[in-house]
Amino acid sequence: MLTDRQRAIVKSTVPLLETGGEALTTHFYQLMLSESDEVQPLFNSVHQQTGAQPRALARSVLMYAKHIDDLSGLGDLPAQIIHKHVSLQVQPEHYPIVGGFLLRAIREVLGAEIATDEVIEAWAAAYGQLADILIGAEKATYEANAQAPGGWKGVRRFVVAAKQAETPEITSFTLQPEDGGAVLAYQPGQFIGLRVVVDGKEQRRNYSLSQVADGRSLRISVKREAQGVVSNHLHHQVQTGDVLDVFPPAGHFTLDDSAKPLVLMAAGVGITPLMAMLQEGLKMGRAVTFIHCARSPELQAFRGDLLALAAQHPQLQLRFGYEQAAGAAPADGVDVAQGLPDAELLTRWLPAERDVQAYYLGPVGFMRLAKQVVHRPACRTRRRVANSSAQPSPWRPETLVLVLLAMACGMLATWVLVHCPGAFRPGLQPDPPGAGATGAGGRGAGDCPALWQRDLRAGDDLRPVDLPAGRRSGATGRAVPAAPHQEPAGGR
Repeated sequence: MLTDRQRAIVKSTVPLLETGGEALTTHFYQLMLSESDEVQPLFNSVHQQTGAQPRALARSVLMYAKHIDDLSGLGDLPAQIIHKHVSLQVQPEHYPIVGGFLLRAIREVLGAEIATDEVIEAWAAAYGQLADILIGAEKATYEANAQAPGGWKGVRRFVVAAKQAETPEITSFTLQPEDGGAVLAYQPGQFIGLRVVVDGKEQRRNYSLSQVADGRSLRISVKREAQGVVSNHLHHQVQTGDVLDVFPPAGHFTLDDSAKPLVLMAAGVGITPLMAMLQEGLKMGRAVTFIHCARSPELQAFRGDLLALAAQHPQLQLRFGYEQAAGAAPADGVDVAQGLPDAELLTRWLPAERDVQAYYLGPVGFMRLAKQVVHRPACRTRRRVANSSAQPSPWRPETLVLVLLAMACGMLATWVLVHCPGAFRPGLQPDPPGAGATGAGGRGAGDCPALWQRDLRAGDDLRPVDLPAGRRSGATGRAVPAAPHQEPAGGR
């Protein structure tokens, strides 16, 4: 149990984190990735090379240290971390490795005079307690996946049944179990983990599932990145008939069971999980407004599928925005706009009925814009843990180091739930951003105008703030993500 004295010691490191946090986290990654082969597959080396991951981790450690006495406002972050760890198959034996390198980095960067034995013991106690909480929750999730009809634990071999180019940059892979068995009924919006070997080195990545569950197969849609080790391997080397190692679906950014009209807003390849949500929403008979922004019609994934669905379902309204609309063939009932979207355009595209449920997903510029549209005076904001009934709630003041393993694995966090008066809900893509895209279907600069440079991720100054007058929920303000730092994302 973390003592009051140890908690105070952890808080006392805030000034040091403000001035030297990035040096500490950079050293932490350098040590761990150079000396531990066992955990290397869990981390994306490109993110270390660009410096994006150490910077994000340093900001995260600082913000959580500042608020160690009251982390209740970050309610759904534990569920995000648990799902991320499950998707990459983080095991109990990985925790001591990561913790050992963390404590060593603290000692080596801060020096023995500052990082005394008492300081190291305080951080060790906080990390150890956190590890026990996460290990228990992850074990429960692994077991639930294994016991579900069509489920499995660990690796399951899937055959590439189909490979289809959606655009010059995005390719879909339909996967079927090599054993011929059923596939568990995952939730729309979830993602899978892949384990591949590229140039003799194991790599693990997450990719969003881009079609609704059918009990027989999985489909992922992957954007090829210039520096993406795994995305290029999938695009250029993996062919129909090849076999891939697949981890069970995970993720808690999922479609809620509701009869309310549905609004889905995406930019670039952020469309991938929303395609599964769209298909499920239409099956439920819900009215759907689907907004998708892309650089051009040629680079818009699933354009043909969307038009076909709209022809079959009159309750589906399509809204397309293109930076360059040349070549866009007119389509009945589709509102098309050219140029960068703005708040006025997105507001006009929203349905007149405001009691709706909406999900928005994309690069940081698009996310800011969508948040601006839905955070209107008529809206109210609150927080909620989604799909976390199987996990205990680990949010106690002593769980500061939760962010360390989360950011070490590159977990994304966009976590505000908005009601207007229904549920306007920011999206979560749990894979680390690539060179403008995430592994979990990705959303990034490569898909959208230059304004949209990077995805939100845990550590992007997610600090509690009061909403401006007229945008409060009840008598007090609520926590919303502050503007993230503008730094380029790394590749995959």
